[in-house]
Amino acid sequence: MRIAIGSDHAGYPLKMALLEKLKAKHEIQDFGSYDPNPVDFPDIARLVCGAVKDGSAERGIMFCGTGVGASIACNKVPGIRASVCHDLYTAHQCVEHDNVQIIAMGAQIIGPTVAEELIDIFLAAEFSTSEEFRRRVDKLAQMDGSK
Repeated sequence: MRIAIGSDHAGYPLKMALLEKLKAKHEIQDFGSYDPNPVDFPDIARLVCGAVKDGSAERGIMFCGTGVGASIACNKVPGIRASVCHDLYTAHQCVEHDNVQIIAMGAQIIGPTVAEELIDIFLAAEFSTSEEFRRRVDKLAQMDGSK
């Protein structure tokens, strides 16, 4: 799978802890941060979202301190749905019911072992074919003007 990833400085250690494992399983586009120096997460989120929107990446992963800022930034981009995921159920349900394209995780909240498992579950999940979930996601697209 083609994955766009990014982090701010707070998420950088978690991203780096997982990067080689992700590269072994997937085609990875890393949009930064490339070192632990301060960077603004909205700038990185915009790049990750751009890759998902233009189809060069099938899904995205964002790392920041809590995952919250990264999720907010991604959700500001029309046509993008992002979710903070720190538990197994949310990691698959957000895709199955809400067609989430980008997972956001907090390096100050979870460690690399849990993050790796969450990413695997998120990437394996598929959007439901159920009409009720498709209808709701269509309404989300209407709300953000992407449809």
